[in-house]
Amino acid sequence: MITSNEKTIFGKVAYQLCEEILKGNYKGEDRIPSVRELAVTYEINYNTVLRAMEVLQREEIVYQKRGIGYFVCADAKKKLLKGQKEDFKRQQLPELFRQARMLGISIEEIVEVWNQGLSPRPLP
Repeated sequence: MITSNEKTIFGKVAYQLCEEILKGNYKGEDRIPSVRELAVTYEINYNTVLRAMEVLQREEIVYQKRGIGYFVCADAKKKLLKGQKEDFKRQQLPELFRQARMLGISIEEIVEVWNQGLSPRPLP
């Protein structure tokens, strides 16, 4: 699964495309920009983008139509949501809860901030 912790450039490109799919900028069966267009956009080497696309193909997030380009798989968003939710629960929530405990922030305070639209109150 592609995560936000990616260290390689091609991993970061793959993660960025996944974010675009999750945001709804690319929907199932949409054509995504060509490898060359993405290389220009990200100002990186063509081969680096190609590696990102290979990763996304292996994860069944995109598929290629020869001579036409890459397209988002019909169930890509569903797969990404499932994988990233699990990653979030496994990787980020434990750290959030560790810090909350250390700072003496109760679960009730966390829920209160959540219910306020995820924006913390300004400091006095």
